[in-house]
Amino acid sequence: MKRVRLVVAYDGTHYHGWQIQPGKVTIESRLNEALTSLLGEPVQVIGASRTDSGVHARGNVAVFDTSHRMPADRICMALNQRLPEDIRVQSSEEVDPDWHPRKCRCVKTYEYRILNRRIEMPMQRFYSHFCYFNLDLEKMQKAAGLLVGEHDFKSFCSVRTQVTDTVRTIYSIEVKRDEEDMIGIRVTGNGFLYNMVRIIAGTLMAVGMGQIAPEDMGAILEARDRRAAGPTAPARGLTLIQMEYDG
Repeated sequence: MKRVRLVVAYDGTHYHGWQIQPGKVTIESRLNEALTSLLGEPVQVIGASRTDSGVHARGNVAVFDTSHRMPADRICMALNQRLPEDIRVQSSEEVDPDWHPRKCRCVKTYEYRILNRRIEMPMQRFYSHFCYFNLDLEKMQKAAGLLVGEHDFKSFCSVRTQVTDTVRTIYSIEVKRDEEDMIGIRVTGNGFLYNMVRIIAGTLMAVGMGQIAPEDMGAILEARDRRAAGPTAPARGLTLIQMEYDG
């Protein structure tokens, strides 16, 4: 028996998120089906990040156990032949039998993309959130800087969360605009609460529109109340960029 780690990229547009749900098509269910078919034994993957419906990933991580003799590094290419074209395993490798993607120290990076122009661009509709109002990038950058560090992010967490510890550390937030009026909010941290990045994005958009002052970010954090922050931005603009583990 060996444990294999996968790095998985996917377009989440047509899936009900990562986690298996009765009667719904998810990323996890597609991986389980393809691996079971490939290896000829029941396989259930364990995912690192349970992304929501419509959220994308360039580097989500999952593991599974198998007694099949196929070398771990060859599973990647063989598996991709059995997966739909909107899911692709980027790499596969053997890891220690007790390695678990949710129990090891990890640095996660997410990016939220906002198409900020007068008229929508159809090709971007599944991979960004369209905002007609002109966003003040400088104000958004100033507000984002106040979120860097260790804070209690309860104000930036869905009220549906079941976690009791809402303290997290954000190592960096970059807010940049490219030449095609696409604003990217890239957030790197040691972990994220449910909908945390989408609420950060929605709050920064409110700052960019002048609805919230940049200097109010401190008060929003101190409130520890979801009602103090801005709206939750739509899922389609969010991508899990990468997960970096110590080993």
